[in-house]
Amino acid sequence: MSQKKKIFAISGSTRNNSSNFKILKLISELTKEKFEMKIFEGLSEIPHFNTDLDTENPPKIVSAFRNEIAEADGILICTPEYIFSLPGSLKNALEWCVSTTIFSQKKVGLITASASGEKAQEELALIMKTVEAKFSNETELLIQGVRGKVNNDGIITDIETLNKITHFINSFDKLLNL
Repeated sequence: MSQKKKIFAISGSTRNNSSNFKILKLISELTKEKFEMKIFEGLSEIPHFNTDLDTENPPKIVSAFRNEIAEADGILICTPEYIFSLPGSLKNALEWCVSTTIFSQKKVGLITASASGEKAQEELALIMKTVEAKFSNETELLIQGVRGKVNNDGIITDIETLNKITHFINSFDKLLNL
C-alpha cells in the first residue's frame, strides 16, 4: 500500500467552528485513507507581515507555518470572502511566504466557501499563480451560499455541493499523484 499524502490545510476564517473549518474537517474525514491531513489553527496568531522581520530568523510561528507548507505533499486552502476579497489574516499569512520558494510547484487545492466568493476565489488563484503553486480548474472549488449548505454539525446538507466536494477531492488526489 502506498504511503498517505501529507496535506497541510489552512482555513481562511479565524472564527471558531466556521463553515470553512467544517469543510476542511469533512474533507479530512472523507480522505483519511488517502491523506494525513493537518488543519492549521494558528492563523490569528501570525504577526502582521513586516519586511524588517522577514529575515533568516523570522518569528517562530512564521517559521513553523513555512515548515508545514514546505514539508507537505499538498496544501488545501478553504476561505471565506470578506468585502469582495480574501480575509486579511489569510493574505497576511501568505505574504510571509512570498520571499520564499515554498509554494513553487507545490500542489494546492483552493476552495472559497462564502455567500458569494467570486472575487476571493479570483484573488486566491492570482496569489497562488504568483508564487508558482500548481493547481488547475479542477482543484479550485467555489461554494456559494455556504451557510445554507453546511449545518452546525459540519454535515453538507446540499447533495450537489457534496458531489462537487467529492469531485474536487478526486481531482486534488490526481494532482498529488502526477
